Amino acid sequence: MFRSTLPQGAPDLMRVSEFRRYLDELDRVQGTDAANSRLTSLSPSLLQDLQRFEQHGQQSELLEVLAAGIRHTQPLAIHLQWGEQVVTLTMFPAQKLAHAPVPMNKLLSGRLSEFQVLQVEQATLRAPGDRESTLVGNPALYAPLAPLLWAMAMRGSREALLPEIAGQAAYRVAPGVSFDGLDLPAVLARCITRLRRQTCNLREICEWPGIDRGRAQRLLNAVYLQAGLIVSRTHPAATNEGWVGYR
Repeated sequence: MFRSTLPQGAPDLMRVSEFRRYLDELDRVQGTDAANSRLTSLSPSLLQDLQRFEQHGQQSELLEVLAAGIRHTQPLAIHLQWGEQVVTLTMFPAQKLAHAPVPMNKLLSGRLSEFQVLQVEQATLRAPGDRESTLVGNPALYAPLAPLLWAMAMRGSREALLPEIAGQAAYRVAPGVSFDGLDLPAVLARCITRLRRQTCNLREICEWPGIDRGRAQRLLNAVYLQAGLIVSRTHPAATNEGWVGYR
């Protein structure tokens, strides 16, 4: 390990080059390769879910990993490239919490589209209140999960619809879902209000004032990750009309 170059009092984060060497050495010792081994600590169903995105040589995006963690309600440790350093983001879907070694507001204030997933594994850190474990982090570094999911959907690298909600479909916002505390500009708030009243397909949403295709897809992803999206494949409005909303 190299001496830290961070200012005094800052978290001691591993450099990306060191982390990649660590992964290479781990794979050499285990006789595996990075592409096939970095997810092996996960449950088989979650592993299969994430590997859908890697079968074509594509790297998992953070939003895809977060969505998979939510679907499987499994705590995950997601090692991310953050500039020249590695930050480990831990999500706790059941407790609706997230943890990072730096304050969450600082983490989310940067360019979220530049985050790169380096490794995903089962979380070893535990959520506050877990009496069976001493592996609980600094309470000040835990934060609500909802704002993280919303920020990554609206400002992360993925603009296309997540596969679970893409294709021939119509959408509506579920009644009673709260978006309090989220970064919700007025134009998006109006879209959500409209989607509470009527079921619409993607093309219709894109025609609303202040909304283009990219913004509409990001909004639908964001609402889905808040467990607030009703997706209908049989509604009369359900159509993709030749659009491809996912990769």
